[in-house]
Amino acid sequence: MDETSTVGIIGSGSWATAIAKMLLNNVPSVNWYFRNPDHIDQFKKQKHNPNYLTGVEFNTDCINFSSNINEIASNSDILVFAIPSAFLKDVLDLLEEPVNDKFIVSAIKGLVPEETLIIGSYFNKFFNVPSDSIGVISGPCHAEEVALERLSYLTIACQDIKKGRLFSSFLNCSYIKTCISDDIYGTEYSAVLKNVMAIASGICHGLGYGDNFQAVLISNAIQEIKRFVDTVHPIARDIKSSAYLGDLLVTCYSQFSRNRTFGTMLGKGYSVKSAQLEMLMIAEGYYAVKSIKQINDKYKVNMPITEAVYNIIYERISPAIEIRLLTEQLR
Repeated sequence: MDETSTVGIIGSGSWATAIAKMLLNNVPSVNWYFRNPDHIDQFKKQKHNPNYLTGVEFNTDCINFSSNINEIASNSDILVFAIPSAFLKDVLDLLEEPVNDKFIVSAIKGLVPEETLIIGSYFNKFFNVPSDSIGVISGPCHAEEVALERLSYLTIACQDIKKGRLFSSFLNCSYIKTCISDDIYGTEYSAVLKNVMAIASGICHGLGYGDNFQAVLISNAIQEIKRFVDTVHPIARDIKSSAYLGDLLVTCYSQFSRNRTFGTMLGKGYSVKSAQLEMLMIAEGYYAVKSIKQINDKYKVNMPITEAVYNIIYERISPAIEIRLLTEQLR
């Protein structure tokens, strides 16, 4: 991996599109996997993603599109995965090319549900990718603000700081600033949990709780995240830094947060299924809360907010009743 390494993007949603926009400020071309070949044809004709961030125009001469994931993998030194975690296994089932010699970057804010593994651990266990060849992109950063070129910050986590720094140079531009971390486990788990917390925030908003309560909820949420990540991967980390607290705040408060939107709909009385059908994008926290609960069955960390979201989504307990019970546990 060096400055001339070729980058492949796996995924065609809003975050994948934002990453492509960032990369093309710094690299001459990218390889880009779209599952649907019709969407590639539309992209080439319209000069933008036909379904996501449609206001972002691309020079398609700089993009090597393919609906064959093996072609992208074969021609790329770095593979950035930006697809919903629930669909990752289905996509990787198509993969025949070895990827253990690639630098794998997860831009996925979830776990592989069937394995209850964070993305880096999944690639390490099932694809023999060395731990120091795995990177994680974490926020606070929404794709919609990248599209608008509003100043945003990213954290690139990798156990090999040199590789992390090199990949970050592919993303840096006038509206993107990056910092480096070696905490791939903490940043991944925190990115997963902040989506669960954002669902809780949305539920409370939908139920009519105000800003005063939201401040207490988010204060307790970052403490809950700290308890969990410090138990699962106990290293020195500053939970108040942007990769943890910053990412939590933007996901819980932003108008662009799909997890908060999903939670708001639940708080307003939508069923889980009807809320999912009405949303055009995946709320990762829906899958994440079940996986986190399964992991926590082993660790027994005190996680009242996560438990409340799980009970509302999977046990079908009334949001009003569950949140009322939660309010007695917050301080």
